[in-house]
Amino acid sequence: MTRNILKSFIFGVILIPFAGTLSAKEVNLYSYRQPFLINQILKHFTKQTGIKVNVVYAKKGMLERLKAEGRNTPADAVLTVDISRLSALADAGLLQSVTSAKLEENIPPQYRHPDGLWFGLTLRARVAFAHKERVKDGEIKQYTDLIKPRFKGRVCTRSGKHAYNLSLLAAVIEEMGEKGAENWARGLKANLARRPKGNDRTQVKAIKEGLCDVSLGNSYYLGNMETNEKNPEQKEWANSIRLLFPKLGGRGTHVNISGAAMTKYAKNKLNAKKLLEFLSSSVAQKMYAEQNFEYPVKPGVAWSSRVKSWGTFLPSDVNLATIAKHRLKATKIMDIVNFDG
Repeated sequence: MTRNILKSFIFGVILIPFAGTLSAKEVNLYSYRQPFLINQILKHFTKQTGIKVNVVYAKKGMLERLKAEGRNTPADAVLTVDISRLSALADAGLLQSVTSAKLEENIPPQYRHPDGLWFGLTLRARVAFAHKERVKDGEIKQYTDLIKPRFKGRVCTRSGKHAYNLSLLAAVIEEMGEKGAENWARGLKANLARRPKGNDRTQVKAIKEGLCDVSLGNSYYLGNMETNEKNPEQKEWANSIRLLFPKLGGRGTHVNISGAAMTKYAKNKLNAKKLLEFLSSSVAQKMYAEQNFEYPVKPGVAWSSRVKSWGTFLPSDVNLATIAKHRLKATKIMDIVNFDG
């Protein structure tokens, strides 16, 4: 086992070795996005540009790996999920600014870093999965409805410390202030049917089994369950719920992103920039929409028919860089209210 392979296991990644570091026809990518989600998109990029994409697929440890590699990192770009992870990479000084008229044209300003350190590629709404019969029309219009007495013992969710819930709470901080966000988190905890556990799909299973009536979840999980041939019981879970889009004050539904950035020590800068621009293009955005059940970040790109069937909504227009600044406050609030306890 080589040193590089050993390092990959230490940092919890699956390493597909890079053929080289600097090449006119290659770009090296570290990705949290799974192969089945992006392989076809990357193949299309290679077909269109002739640039080969060498990928390290990671489950965790990307920030730590980039820190350890420093100037010697082979990575030219990163592809990740959740604004908090992108922001952490930027705060650690591991990214560099990219100036691109194409990226600015394709990606609305609220979904990209003001200094070009990262760019959102897809949107996912943090929604309410509600039982089709036990949650009545109009019961959930705002996220604050989830803390009302009528939902006592009826709410399920994953850990409050998970990045998805921390990002939502950070958005609540931006809208309601720290004290208001603490009251919201405390009220949500008081309405839980059980201690937080599992992932977003686990909560839908609990709704199907009658353990709770509503849960918080990322919108694309509904598509993942509706089309799951490997675990067809998840289709039954999905069939028990409908997707609702609560608003946060007057700012619409909280959305998060998958996104990409160029690393600070990128060797293949031009190719990395071309990859980022391609990922924001109509072609790639349509592929994201059809394959991943996510919302294209580029205006004018059609949603998939399945995603359309869930209904329309107004995404919050708050810049996600602003939301990311509250993530440490959000973590502190979850500790104060002992959300997972």
